[in-house]
Amino acid sequence: MTGEARDLLTPPAGAPFELAIASFRLIASPSREILELETSPVHPRARELVGTRAGGASRMALGEKLADLRGTPLFQLLDDFAGASLVAGWIWSRWTNDWLERAPGVPSAQPRARMANICTGFAEGASSLTHSKGVDTVNASSTAVDSLENPDDPYGWHGLAHQQGPKMRRARRIDLWREAGVIKVDTGFQDSGSTPDGGRIAIHEYRVHAEVDPVSGVLIALQAQPLILPYRECPGASVKATRMIGKRIAEFRSTVIETLPSTLGCTHLNDVLRAMADVPALARLLPSEHD
Repeated sequence: MTGEARDLLTPPAGAPFELAIASFRLIASPSREILELETSPVHPRARELVGTRAGGASRMALGEKLADLRGTPLFQLLDDFAGASLVAGWIWSRWTNDWLERAPGVPSAQPRARMANICTGFAEGASSLTHSKGVDTVNASSTAVDSLENPDDPYGWHGLAHQQGPKMRRARRIDLWREAGVIKVDTGFQDSGSTPDGGRIAIHEYRVHAEVDPVSGVLIALQAQPLILPYRECPGASVKATRMIGKRIAEFRSTVIETLPSTLGCTHLNDVLRAMADVPALARLLPSEHD
């Protein structure tokens, strides 16, 4: 896996410019255990994550060993390893019939008992679960998508590498600005992959609009939009996400899991919300409303 991120400031006048950049190169085992890790900028404790398995363990290790990076592009990238690696093996389903053998770490290869009730989309009795083989990967919905890059907005994304072969990409953004005495947030992500015909398909995409009190750091408004999801039950999590209103956004990496566990949440929407914990750090880089 490779990851790239940046903080970009668009001033009231003049061209946008980068405030910070980061990247990583990571090799993981089929069970999503980190085997090799290189980061830029270099962090003296980053290699202590080697041997950690993706998920709660990797996020706990990241918080313990690289806590000083919170609010930076590198921390955001490394935190996303857990969710991005969980989905990555899905793209094999569009390239080969024996994809479960090629991607033994994906949830579709795990027993039903381990998947039931882990989220809204996998609630007991949901269309995502079969009676005998666990997750119904055959009928998982996906949608053809265009490139995220927009020629009319050359600063909208950093360069996205052209992908050929069975490759996945998780693209995430957090845009924020000051308006009417609050911090406005427009954030979202997309899990997409390349197809044999040269196109792209997405299996997950969310967009979230939010407002944050700049003094208390409390979330005061939230609207979650489910755009692309694999099962008909999945969008139900977007309504439950409003339970986060009234909570301090800087603490979202922990409070999202506490407030939206199991069938109250969606694994991927929870990731969108958790990433918003960086909003206070990003807001400090913004000019005031009057500048």
